[in-house]
Amino acid sequence: MSIPFRFGAEAYTWFMNNNGQTHANRQGHMIDITAQAGFAGIEPIFNWMGDLPDAGSLGQKLAEKGVELAAIALALDWNGTEESEHERREADRAIDLLTHFPGAILCTVQKPTGRHDIEQRRRNLVNIVNRVSRRAFDRGVPCSFHPNSPHSSITRTEEDYRVILESLDTSVTGWTPDVGHLINGGMDPLTKMKEYASMINLVHFKDWNGEPEFALLGNGKVDFVGITRWLIERQYSGWIICEDEGPEAMNDPDGVTLHDGRWVYETLLPSVVG
Repeated sequence: MSIPFRFGAEAYTWFMNNNGQTHANRQGHMIDITAQAGFAGIEPIFNWMGDLPDAGSLGQKLAEKGVELAAIALALDWNGTEESEHERREADRAIDLLTHFPGAILCTVQKPTGRHDIEQRRRNLVNIVNRVSRRAFDRGVPCSFHPNSPHSSITRTEEDYRVILESLDTSVTGWTPDVGHLINGGMDPLTKMKEYASMINLVHFKDWNGEPEFALLGNGKVDFVGITRWLIERQYSGWIICEDEGPEAMNDPDGVTLHDGRWVYETLLPSVVG
């Protein structure tokens, strides 16, 4: 059974400790560990890229380690009826960077800030994401929207998904199902992925055990074998990004990323194709 997709690592694993300060300005180190883990790609967080702020230095480091830029996560508040000046500037800077890496995805994420005024704020969010995605698309940059599941998120529940995903402009943006966030929001990941299959252009793997939330990849309750088999069956050819938020990542993100690589290539894939 051939595998039509590739696996990468998400930089958020390094930013769980000390609000991201412990590993700030260490994007080069993250690429080193990603390569050691055997991953083919990486998804940095634009807000925290640190020591590789420009296309030249980033491209040089990626080439040195044989790692591709799979995507860049852009996390902003997006709570107004329009983008703020700062938000528009940050989005356009991220788009500028991605134009140097053909095929790499702009992955938009809203920072959770509460579920007040939820109906209006969901409309605001969709309006802004569609506009950001249109600007990116017009410059040749593919886009994907990534919901999340903290209790203060407006992209957490099944109703949130229905309202937001069905309002996105699918001519310019896709959807990133994060299987850990889906189950944390009370949904079955594979069922929801099948429902909106046509929108998927990026996938995040995160494990969950409900104690209280996320677990080290492979140690939780997400059916990764079933999900991976389904992705193979439908010939999904994009990236699967491992974003580990298990408690071990707080103090040892390097070790967690290396574990994730071993788990993908030594446990998950043999279980799927064996």
